[in-house]
This record gives sequence, structure tokens and C-alpha cells, in this order.
Amino acid sequence: QVQFEESGGGLVQPGGSLRLSCVVSRSIFDRNYIGWYREVPGKQHELVAGSTPSGLTQYASDVEGRFTISRDNAKSTVILQMNSLKPEDSSIYYCNDGAHTWGRGTQVTVSS
Repeated sequence: QVQFEESGGGLVQPGGSLRLSCVVSRSIFDRNYIGWYREVPGKQHELVAGSTPSGLTQYASDVEGRFTISRDNAKSTVILQMNSLKPEDSSIYYCNDGAHTWGRGTQVTVSS
């Protein structure tokens, strides 16, 4: 059973936007903190943004003000709206609760 299914990545120019979606197994979505992570050289997965079931959110300092995490409860989906993208945001993005196998992720490339 797939617990996390990411989508929405792509190629975008600097300053552009992307909207990532992660469909989460219902039992995990309703109970757990869900984070969006990205691969960073030398560090397996770096937390980008996270959200609790009650709606509390947290962001890495370098994305605060540019990225917004939200939940669609009806669709059991965690969304990451990414604006003002920079080349250094390029990576594979994953969602997870930190306790399950990582999914395939979705590739984000920011380049002119």
C-alpha cells in the first residue's frame, strides 16, 4: 500500500511557482505531522515545511514567506505552494511523516 504519493513537480524559471500535492493514506493523514522534504547533498532529506492535523505549520528559514503548506482534508492531501522559486530550490521533493518508507518523490527544477 502506498502511503505517500507525490506529484506536481516540473521545470520552472526562476521567480516562477509550482504547486506540489501529496496524497496520504487516510489513517496517517488524520493522525500525524506531515512534512515536505527535499534531498540535499550530504544530508539525506531536509525538512522544507510541515503541518500538524490541527493546522500548525513550520517552515525552513530559507523558504519562509515563499512556500505555503496546507491540507485538503476531504482529499487526504498535503499541498506545498512554492512561489518565487530559486535555482537552489531544485531537488527531489518528498512528503512523509518521518516514520514510513519514502515514496518516489517529485522532481523540481528551477532554471532559465
